[in-house]
Amino acid sequence: MTSANREPLPVATPDAPDAHGQAAMLLVESLIHSLVTRSVLTAGDAIEIVTVAMDAKVEIAADAGAIDDSRDRALALLSSVRARLSMQAAD
Repeated sequence: MTSANREPLPVATPDAPDAHGQAAMLLVESLIHSLVTRSVLTAGDAIEIVTVAMDAKVEIAADAGAIDDSRDRALALLSSVRARLSMQAAD
């Protein structure tokens, strides 16, 4: 699409994944798995930590009146972490 003077108009693109957020998630998940493997935390404790984080995200989003999908994306990521911890617990 172009404007009247034929210059291209900016096009909205989906947000690229946040490199800092990705690195933080990888680091924290790796740390949690390591603590479970070394028996510093039980798998149940680790799953509870992730569940508390999920509950906090829901509350924070509700308090902020968040309408965007960032809450759902965060919950999906945390749910995946919780599922992987559950698989580790089953091993």
